[in-house]
Amino acid sequence: MTYVIEAPHADDASSLGPVQLRVWLQTYPCEEAGIDEDWIREHRGSSATDEGIAQWRGFIEAARRQPDLLFCRIVRSGAEIVGFLCGRRDDVVILGPMYLLEEAQGRGVGGRLMGEFLTWAGSMPMRLWVTEYNERAICFYQRYGFKVTGERELWQGKLPNVRMVRPVADVRCAADHMDTIPAEVHRSAS
Repeated sequence: MTYVIEAPHADDASSLGPVQLRVWLQTYPCEEAGIDEDWIREHRGSSATDEGIAQWRGFIEAARRQPDLLFCRIVRSGAEIVGFLCGRRDDVVILGPMYLLEEAQGRGVGGRLMGEFLTWAGSMPMRLWVTEYNERAICFYQRYGFKVTGERELWQGKLPNVRMVRPVADVRCAADHMDTIPAEVHRSAS
């Protein structure tokens, strides 16, 4: 299977919300935290509505107009979008959201997305929120120099998140991890 990473077009907005919801349904149900599919649909289902799609379209268009401030890349497998990574530059670089459907995980796609993001972000310090029980994501971010700070939040009063940061001193060349990227992951020329 071939995966192509590229900047999205406004028409891609209709796929991002549904992909986000599918990833949440695949990743975040947790009996201990009281997070089930109904809770996820209640709190994330709006990303797949007309209003959510309009918000995605606005972000995509803004990222095309302000590529130095906003980052957005999608991953395609054939005609289907199977993931994306967004971010923004402020006093620090904010990474997120980053989502890949299960079928695209473990194939080097996340590493390639992260490599593009780190190249875009440059030497600025970075931060993100990650769900506390998403150990796979935490380990992924740690491979790229992010560290858990101990700062916590409950998203929507329930979903436990932890802050991760990547200080300037830990910024490494994005190419440090590119030697493990399989040949079937390509960068679009767009």
